[in-house]
Amino acid sequence: MNGPIGVATCSVLDMMHFFAGPFAEYAPDITLLTPDQVTDPAAVDFVVTFKPADDAFLPYPNLRAVFSVGAGIDAIMECPSLPDIPVFRVEDPDQALQMAGFAAFHVIWHHRRMGDFLAAQARAEWDRRVGDQSPTLRRVTVLGFGMMGRAIAKALIALGYPITVVSRSMPAEPLTGADHQVVDTLVTVLGRTDILVNVLPLTPQTEGLLNAETFSKLPHGAALIQIGRGRQLIEDDLIAALDSGRLSGASLDVFEEEPLPPSSPLWSHPALFLTPHVASTPTHRAVVENVTRGLASLQSNRAR
Repeated sequence: MNGPIGVATCSVLDMMHFFAGPFAEYAPDITLLTPDQVTDPAAVDFVVTFKPADDAFLPYPNLRAVFSVGAGIDAIMECPSLPDIPVFRVEDPDQALQMAGFAAFHVIWHHRRMGDFLAAQARAEWDRRVGDQSPTLRRVTVLGFGMMGRAIAKALIALGYPITVVSRSMPAEPLTGADHQVVDTLVTVLGRTDILVNVLPLTPQTEGLLNAETFSKLPHGAALIQIGRGRQLIEDDLIAALDSGRLSGASLDVFEEEPLPPSSPLWSHPALFLTPHVASTPTHRAVVENVTRGLASLQSNRAR
């Protein structure tokens, strides 16, 4: 083992199942091990993870970096055993394309009331109700304008939807065709939003943002697409908004507790479309390349 040595560990995923092959193919100079395979903990240079156990980093005294296999690093940053070392997230353009396609599907799902047609099909009923089918008549707001938010907004503009993007500050490179707004105008923006797409990162300011007060600012019958972070949504408030008709429906891909417990009332609510945190996943090659780039940058900084 002459090259860097890494440990693949996660409390919810079999990391070696997904990444042993890609590391061997794309970075053969890197040795990737499970915790049980490590014979010299002091020789471990980095950890690859997504949701680490509380004590995941304790055995390795000489860690130089931690690499997430996803765009999110919330669980890593909150891990009590995380040392003061760099944490790298994946930035994969293909992942942004996946997210854009997922969001576009769900925007159309809610706009065109596709769930109603599936219910009619189950009843063998020719229910040819149509409403305002033109995308130009459905106002979509995207919360967040990072790599994912930009890709989502761009895809929806191409489909003809009027798009408002809300971010902390006005972007240096605004997107042609989008109405850019800052968070100070959120209340006004919500009042003219038919479909709300959340792709914000988790911060103290965004935790619990999707709550009863936020829903009350939306027009009656608006829809929510939640693909940000689970702790941004107050689930009881969402159910209440759906039951009252304030919201007509919602798509949820992220949850406060994952996997979502079988006892959760979200499973059985007829106005919800649930997916198990699959809106986008980085390619295995992108994960490996992220590790190799990160290690190279650390080595370059050390050499200075």
